[in-house]
Amino acid sequence: MKNILVSTTFSKNCTYAVDLGIKLAKHNNAEIHFFHFIKTPVDWLEISKAKESNYPETLKQIVDANSKLKDYGLLAENEHLKYRTFIEFDESPENILQHSNNFHHDFIVTGSEIKRNINEPTRSYVELIVRKANVPVLIVKKSNILFPFKNIVFISNFKNDISNALKEVISIAKKCNAKIHLLQILTETGSKNSTHGLNPVEQLLQKFPKFKNYALTVYNEPSVENGINRFIKQQPVDLIAMVTHGNTGFLNLLSKPKDKGLSNNSTLPFLTMNI
Repeated sequence: MKNILVSTTFSKNCTYAVDLGIKLAKHNNAEIHFFHFIKTPVDWLEISKAKESNYPETLKQIVDANSKLKDYGLLAENEHLKYRTFIEFDESPENILQHSNNFHHDFIVTGSEIKRNINEPTRSYVELIVRKANVPVLIVKKSNILFPFKNIVFISNFKNDISNALKEVISIAKKCNAKIHLLQILTETGSKNSTHGLNPVEQLLQKFPKFKNYALTVYNEPSVENGINRFIKQQPVDLIAMVTHGNTGFLNLLSKPKDKGLSNNSTLPFLTMNI
């Protein structure tokens, strides 16, 4: 983890993401970039300076964004970190992925106010990043996150080759001296049991013979969220890590009401890895 991108909309949750991003950068001696995009009514890079005054609201947005990014930069500077700030103008948030590729970020941190309405801009913005990013994405929803992480739960069905994803999680765990809890949740009733469920996990672990600080858990549950809830009630968890397979269905776990979704969905950060 040498180059971290923090994507911010300046929401409260994004402020929490900035805080965690700075801690991650300091912990890993990494450079940190703060990125914000502004939707503009015209192609802002093409209009003349004289015509910019025709769009006072956009000008105000730019001034405010520069001020907030400068504040983030000062926070990074106080931690003796190398940093850069970026504002891009586009009607689509998709340019963050191009930006990330151009600057070779190896980690993205973002805040999320995930709504039940899929048409909400914040929801679609985070979904796009998660679905298409080729690096790990850390989604932050609350402040006061325990860092360095001490207990990471890595959730998968372990049916596909997720070696690269586990490698990323192991790397984070080693830096934090954290324990990884490998959690397999079997939702196919009658087709498997917990003993059989361990087999693919054990096969995966053969690729990491030096990896010792872990525990294996397999649950038979009617749904993934039931399995996660059961686990986090029984074990301390600081970070939930999941493989997304290019989809964002797991975001429903975060957006469901608390009595139907994750029992402590308001506090735990999510690390997603697309394979």
